[in-house]
Amino acid sequence: MLTRSEFFADMAGAMAGIVFVGCGLMDAAEAQPQSGNAAPRRQVVLGGRRVKTVDVHAHCAVPEAMALMGRNVAPQALLMVQEPVHERVRQMDAQGIDVEALSINPYWYGAERDLASQIIKIQNEKLAEVCAVQPERFVAFATVALQYPNLAAQQLEEGVKKLGLRGASIGGIVNGEELSDPKFYPFWAKAEELGALIFLHPQGIPDLEKRLQGNGLLTNVIGNPLETTIALSHLIFEGALDRFPGLKLCAAHGGGYLPSYSARSDHGCLTFPDRCSKTPLKKRPTEYLRQLYFDSLVFTPEALRHLVAECGASQIMMGTDYPYPWTSTAVEHILETPSLSDTERAAILGDTACTLLGIVQA
Repeated sequence: MLTRSEFFADMAGAMAGIVFVGCGLMDAAEAQPQSGNAAPRRQVVLGGRRVKTVDVHAHCAVPEAMALMGRNVAPQALLMVQEPVHERVRQMDAQGIDVEALSINPYWYGAERDLASQIIKIQNEKLAEVCAVQPERFVAFATVALQYPNLAAQQLEEGVKKLGLRGASIGGIVNGEELSDPKFYPFWAKAEELGALIFLHPQGIPDLEKRLQGNGLLTNVIGNPLETTIALSHLIFEGALDRFPGLKLCAAHGGGYLPSYSARSDHGCLTFPDRCSKTPLKKRPTEYLRQLYFDSLVFTPEALRHLVAECGASQIMMGTDYPYPWTSTAVEHILETPSLSDTERAAILGDTACTLLGIVQA
């Protein structure tokens, strides 16, 4: 067992090539974490049982890989938050987060094959290095070059089997092609075969940027959840979830707008059956919500109650969107939603994520 000083020394070395990075929400200076004295590690107990809490939605980046695409790695230009790792661990301790699942938002879908392969190799190896230093606090999703689906399948398998990564993070669309397109079947088949969790994070909708300009950061606030809604709807209606029923897919931001108005999907097929006959589904569109997973980043107790009602507590996992401060109270959000039982709270806080990500709970 490493001493505290030895742990932070090793982590500092491993983290040298990693920065925590968000979704382009605000200036880096605004998002800088506040340093302070180390808080005692908060432990979450429900019904007398210690619950291992897992944050499935936490961003980072590897500047060395980004530089290969000519991306400016200056922190302010990239809206990055680079911090001593001990500061991040202190924040996890204070917030009651035991394990963080790191992911990198895809920026490489336009890269040619050799360059994309190089980027993915650097990123996945760095992610694995960080997690290996302290596996009790960090796991990670592999990155994949999804514009080359067969290559992405190989990268996923290597990431899981060789590097110990726990799945893959992907965007909601790839160069204008929906994730339901049959060209992506090799990747979905490999993910299903491996039982690997795929974390879907939207990148916004460029086609709508003109309408989403102006006050309110609409490209993010509206654009991101809308992209997720579109991606999931295509996966349902084009039959991809029927073809890969064992696929483990988690959508960020509570699945966008889909769970909030999913019954319209059912009634659309009842009202206009001819528009749903091209790819007959094996069940009602709303039923697919119970084979998908979602993070808990929906902000209010009523929103979380509704998400549970539509999808089931077993399908929801805690997410913070760290490092950007959408929330620092993800644990409280779950604990203080009055409609939930302790069993449901434990599932959302970490039990489900531990199962899907292979995290030992003891």
